[in-house]
Amino acid sequence: MREMKKTGISWFPLIPVDWQTGRIKDILSVLTDYTANGSFGDLAKNVTYLDYEDYARLVRLTDLRESLKNMGVYVDEDGYNYLSKSSLFGGEILVANVGAYAGLFCEMPTVDYPATLAPNMFLLRTNDVMLQHYLLYVGLSSFVWEQLCQKAISSAQPKLNKTDVKTTFIPIPPISEQKLIADYLDSKCAEFNSTLSDIQSQIEALEEYKRSVITEVVTKGLDPDVEMRDSGIAWVGDIPAHWITHPLYFYFGERKNKNALGLETNLLSLSYGKIIRKDINSNGGLLPESFNTYNIIEKDDIIIRPTDLQNDKRSLRTGIAREHGIITSAYIAMKAIKTVNPEYFHYLLHAYDVMKVFYNMGNGVRQGLNFSEFSRLMVFEPAIEEQNAIVSYLKEKCDEIDLAIAEKKQQIETIEEYKKSLIFEYVTGKKEVQA
Repeated sequence: MREMKKTGISWFPLIPVDWQTGRIKDILSVLTDYTANGSFGDLAKNVTYLDYEDYARLVRLTDLRESLKNMGVYVDEDGYNYLSKSSLFGGEILVANVGAYAGLFCEMPTVDYPATLAPNMFLLRTNDVMLQHYLLYVGLSSFVWEQLCQKAISSAQPKLNKTDVKTTFIPIPPISEQKLIADYLDSKCAEFNSTLSDIQSQIEALEEYKRSVITEVVTKGLDPDVEMRDSGIAWVGDIPAHWITHPLYFYFGERKNKNALGLETNLLSLSYGKIIRKDINSNGGLLPESFNTYNIIEKDDIIIRPTDLQNDKRSLRTGIAREHGIITSAYIAMKAIKTVNPEYFHYLLHAYDVMKVFYNMGNGVRQGLNFSEFSRLMVFEPAIEEQNAIVSYLKEKCDEIDLAIAEKKQQIETIEEYKKSLIFEYVTGKKEVQA
């Protein structure tokens, strides 16, 4: 057991006797943010083609969230020259300074093209007191994250300034030990990340399987030997011969019931294909001052998000209400006007959704749909008994798949927590890497 000493700092009360304590400012040679002048934004807007040789990549806050896998827009070399102080060559430490990810540390990978810092981030370069790569692990440790989260609190949204970062307490080992720790954590984190990637691939495979099961059953039924016919719907193909085809408006009408007096307070939202409750008194998010324009919906109403079809092709746009409440009037709310099982039609529209059927239907500047346009969508009707059987089968099957996905996500959470714990123990000296 190595000899330890007290620091007087609550975030890491003990460190090895040959380590020092300090603040991030003590190990920095550069801390800068987005330094372009106003013309930079215009340059970015006017780019019409991409060329690695002539264009510099603008690394944005959203790229930090995705570990810099899909770095964003390009700007020409004039814009790059404006930003020489915040040019990126690889190895720089980037820190998000606004929003939910304020305080997130990431390391810029080595690239073979010019890149530069975008707004809402800081760029950190170290001096000879700390290895730049080691600072990444310091920044990923819980004691840095917790300090920055406390400093980032604001009435509107979390935000950090340079002083917040500079005054954050950190332990400072000798350079030789920094190298040992960083190399060890590189190796261990590579193992963790490989395992996490495998589990994430398994989750994606399960989600794809779930989508395929839903699509197959709601369009082909449960009887593999049933006689089939051409549905006349290009994205569906054959359906059971006895199923009836009609436009959606034959089965559903639009529910328009404004919360005009503001008496309803059970706020609902469409999130990842599910209708969930939201706190109507929350200060977070983009909630309006008044909910008088919101639509009152009922259990078993089908909800469609029909806006921004040209930009967002990833979100799930359908959900079914499980309770009475209010939801934004930007969504389409549909109520059954025939004797049908709304759950079946919800599954069917979900299948259409994942097949990207809706994206060719929008119009207008934001490529949106109203109920009249959406309800012309052709759908098909099994007998009510068959609808019920399909719903029962899919609920059981989807529950099984969802349980398997939940278990995989729990594995990811456990590994991530262990990874954080391991980083903390080594960058605070609780554990020692043997030379």
